Amino acid sequence: MTLLPEIQLWDRELVARVPISMAPPLRRVNSYVLKGDEGITIIDPGPRTEETIEEWRAAWRDLRISPHDVTKIVLTHHHPDHYGLAGYMQEITGATVFMSPRAYEETRLMWGPESRMHEALPELYRRHGMPESWYGQLPGHLNGFFAQVTPAPEVTFLREGELIQMGGRAWLPIETAGHAPGHLSFYHAEQQLMFCGDAVLPQISPNVSFLPGSDPQPLQSFLDSLEKLSAYEVATAYPGHRHPFDYFTERVRLLLEHHGERLLRIERLLQERTQTAFDVCTALFGTELSIHQMRFAMSETLAHLVELARQGRVEEQKTGAAETEIIRYAPVR
Repeated sequence: MTLLPEIQLWDRELVARVPISMAPPLRRVNSYVLKGDEGITIIDPGPRTEETIEEWRAAWRDLRISPHDVTKIVLTHHHPDHYGLAGYMQEITGATVFMSPRAYEETRLMWGPESRMHEALPELYRRHGMPESWYGQLPGHLNGFFAQVTPAPEVTFLREGELIQMGGRAWLPIETAGHAPGHLSFYHAEQQLMFCGDAVLPQISPNVSFLPGSDPQPLQSFLDSLEKLSAYEVATAYPGHRHPFDYFTERVRLLLEHHGERLLRIERLLQERTQTAFDVCTALFGTELSIHQMRFAMSETLAHLVELARQGRVEEQKTGAAETEIIRYAPVR
């Protein structure tokens, strides 16, 4: 697919595909470089690592631009592989960093100095049946992300409906949730273009995670967001991972179907016996996973169980005192 000349991704295909330290299927993140009279805008610069810093130095050379030409850094959401390098890049460019207020709240929850996610998430998983051999790995795993998001940028809030100039065009921010609270996609109606970040991905389903202190019903939020995005006519979608694609409406439909099928599969699993979320998680995803993959799998499983409970299709059963409480799920009789 030919990209517009003012929308560039790097990697000798006009795609800036910055490496990320993750297991498959996401080894690279797309960082978009938009050139316009207002200056250069970068969407989602990637995580901060020595490798990504070197990648951007090469990008400046290949694209024949100076860091001082960058006037905006726009963040679709708060995840380290999209947000992480923003503070460092702001320091070397002087650019304004934009993100939604809700996404900024999530950076504080996950990466702020007051964050207690390294304590809250293991406790959540323990209550849902995860063995200590797994949840004991989480504090070190989570703390390992701080280097990828340091320094934190000074943020200017961008709200849904407030047009932003990028690449010589005015783009409409569209706020969604589910994959990440406060996620912004950017739409250009005249040419039917959409920077969709991780809200819609062309080949894999965006992770939908239940996290303590965040969205209490993330799957419902994700499904509502897909319905919201389906109202836009999109000729070309520019995602956060993999390649630009031209089947946006079809992809949204397939994602809605995927989660409907996943909910039904979990509901059927619980017909067999009452289970913890960890039991369901391992039935769905197995145990041959890294701690990073297991965290995504467990939180996605919880997101689906919470949605089934919201719909009245399963119920929680709690046993034990507060310090030893275990939560299981059972079908509604």
